[in-house]
Amino acid sequence: MRSNHTLRTALITGSTSGIGLELTRTLLAEGWQVIGLNRSAFPEEDHGIQNALRSGQLRWVQANLTQYGSLRKALNQIKAETDAIDVLFNNAGGSGYDLQWSDQGHEMHFELQTVVPYIIYMELQDLLHNGTLKTVINTSTSALNMVKQFNLDILEHPAKFKKLFGPYATSKLALSLWTYEVASGPGAEGIRLLSVDPGGNNTLRGNKQSGLPFYIKPVMRMFFPPPSHGASLLYKAAFSPTRFKSGTFLIKNKATDLRFTEQGPAILRRVHEIYEQQFLQLDSKVAPL
Repeated sequence: MRSNHTLRTALITGSTSGIGLELTRTLLAEGWQVIGLNRSAFPEEDHGIQNALRSGQLRWVQANLTQYGSLRKALNQIKAETDAIDVLFNNAGGSGYDLQWSDQGHEMHFELQTVVPYIIYMELQDLLHNGTLKTVINTSTSALNMVKQFNLDILEHPAKFKKLFGPYATSKLALSLWTYEVASGPGAEGIRLLSVDPGGNNTLRGNKQSGLPFYIKPVMRMFFPPPSHGASLLYKAAFSPTRFKSGTFLIKNKATDLRFTEQGPAILRRVHEIYEQQFLQLDSKVAPL
């Protein structure tokens, strides 16, 4: 473990657009070293971002997060090139428009928003221990409060698809539940984990197909704040002097009770099982990006 870690380093998934991009801009402006773990490249027209890439203050590590070979290759690169991580922002996600399945056979919302953040957390624990803040911020959502029924079978094998309030909400609920469970167990070992609702943000981009219900889109365009709003809530959660207890779920930067906590142990067992039996058991040959 390093004893002279002075550079502040954050890793952000989903950092090339929306809330993640705004958070990246904020941290860069404050002098942070930022690692963006994303499939897509940073916007070429953003001169500040491009300057940070050229100077090395911002690093882009490319990966298809839902393809384990690609993800493992990227995480190995990060571990080889990085001494410490102060804050991990598991921010990648989004509401899809239909049921899709990952290369591993998992429902895509569950894969990207429940399982992958756990894999990244487990793989980067040593780097978090080497950092000073030792903090993990998992981007969740208040939409989880609309979930009426929840268990592992519904999470992994949804019988029907509903935009925003179906697999998206259940996968985010599962994310917050494993965050709560990990934080209260011995495995966290001094790492503080929070799940945070970034609130409603206008993240619509051009004509890109969206998984939002049709009636939400015009409301979002007219009334929702820009993504900098959500970025500020993630930022405040990570750096607030209040120092929320590890495992807390935050809405509007306030501690909020989670429902279905009795399902938490089963969710944690399942994501850890996937991590051990599928991610760690990959063949040495890594699939291309």
